[in-house]
Amino acid sequence: MATHVKRAFKYRFYPTDAQAAELSRTFGCVRKVYNMALEARTTAWYQRQERVNYNATSVMLTAWKRTEELAYLSEVSSVPLQQCLRHLQGAFTSFFEGRAKYPRFKSRKKSRKSAEYTSSAFRYRDSRLTLAKMREPLAVVWSRPLPEDAAPSTVTVSQDAAGRWFVSLLCDDTIAPAPATTAAVGIDAGIASLMTLSTGEKITNPRHERRDRSRLAKAQRELSRKEKGSANREKARRKVAKVHARIADRRRDFLHKLTTRLVRENQTVVIEDLTVRTMVKNHKLARAISDAAWSDLRTMLEYKCAWYGRDLVVIDRWFPSSKLCGACGTIREKLPLNVREWTCDCGMTHDRDVNAARNIKAVGLAVSACGDGVRPQRESSRTGQSSVKQEAQRVTAGNPRH
Repeated sequence: MATHVKRAFKYRFYPTDAQAAELSRTFGCVRKVYNMALEARTTAWYQRQERVNYNATSVMLTAWKRTEELAYLSEVSSVPLQQCLRHLQGAFTSFFEGRAKYPRFKSRKKSRKSAEYTSSAFRYRDSRLTLAKMREPLAVVWSRPLPEDAAPSTVTVSQDAAGRWFVSLLCDDTIAPAPATTAAVGIDAGIASLMTLSTGEKITNPRHERRDRSRLAKAQRELSRKEKGSANREKARRKVAKVHARIADRRRDFLHKLTTRLVRENQTVVIEDLTVRTMVKNHKLARAISDAAWSDLRTMLEYKCAWYGRDLVVIDRWFPSSKLCGACGTIREKLPLNVREWTCDCGMTHDRDVNAARNIKAVGLAVSACGDGVRPQRESSRTGQSSVKQEAQRVTAGNPRH
């Protein structure tokens, strides 16, 4: 059965000088309005314990436009300014619900440059996209077609740190169902191998950042020698940003191809709930973990499984997948990271990563079948064994020895 979703299609475009100037002014006004509204809401709360909502900030925006100092806000389209106030309202909603930190002010140099247009502020017809306040359509490189009879609901224009311009169109799309299958796979994420599958396959980590590390170091050295505020420093900063963009693009492309393959080939995908934010605090592994992009990998698996009707099972991070013998269910007390193979007391020799992937698959299938948990707990007074060991022995009972 086909799935109907809201999907963003991102393209690169090349603005004229006039269009680039107009968009740059819009980005600046969006940042200004966002920061002023954030300051107004913060001041109102801390000084008067008063909560200011979107409607109140919208009234403030109208008043700001009428002042001589901020009259330039009327020179750009009003839609992106209203949209940034809605984004601020969303940020506060997430904060009050405990899902995010308190909203932060946007920086001219560090914050993302973007502006969102709703349907009243753009015209899309015959693959020609024209934004408000512009006479000519954008020169978009349509690298892939939009859905048939597409009617974009919003258009987001952005410029990255490398100076590249992008436009993202949000459309209704229909995702065709993936081929029927009953296969399941367990995934053990790693650094030497980006992931090890329960089938025994090891997917090599491309190490995109390491491959371009010398080029990045050279660009950063050149940047450090330039005088702050100079035009040459801006050129050097762009060179550094281009190297980072190259790394990010290649990494994203690799992960998209990999996750699409896994989702299309398997009905059930089982992964571990890794706490990447905590793991990167290990300064010896932080760079390698960041380059592996485990968070992006999980995000892609989540929405692609939802698209194609697949099942994504996430097991508890404390499940001892590496220490657990997949043959007899015994849990080894210690297993240092430098030990890549180990032999259980039952005589079974395990490849650390393959064994972990197979245990992840087995427990994930058990969890999805009966809804049981896999979080380690204290020993049971009745059996004298931890609940994880009991679960492991129950799951692995009858499994063939590999």
